[in-house]
Amino acid sequence: MSQEYKQVIVVRTDLKISKGKLAAQVAHAAVSCVLKALEQKREWVMEWLKQGQKKVVLRVDNLDDLLKIYDQAKAQGLPVAIIEDAGRTQLEPGTITCVGIGPAPASKIDKITGRLKLL
Repeated sequence: MSQEYKQVIVVRTDLKISKGKLAAQVAHAAVSCVLKALEQKREWVMEWLKQGQKKVVLRVDNLDDLLKIYDQAKAQGLPVAIIEDAGRTQLEPGTITCVGIGPAPASKIDKITGRLKLL
């Protein structure tokens, strides 16, 4: 098999939000990242789709840790999206909830997120 492709969503655990709200935020990150990746690295998206659209959801403790992940992914040229809540339900408008990375080669993402724990 050629190299593995995946998408990673990193979420903050310090926000006490419902499972449904969290699922919606993760979905926003997944979709936003795919749209960015189609513009940046269409071939990565096509290979990821062929491989079954692997997604992994990881966690960080707070906003600072999340922003570090975002900055590292951006610096490496990976498709990355930061998700800010609209503030219609449980959070204040503009609250940053998660970051999506990829689809991209797993080896590139793992350099940034490999130490993080699963959600």
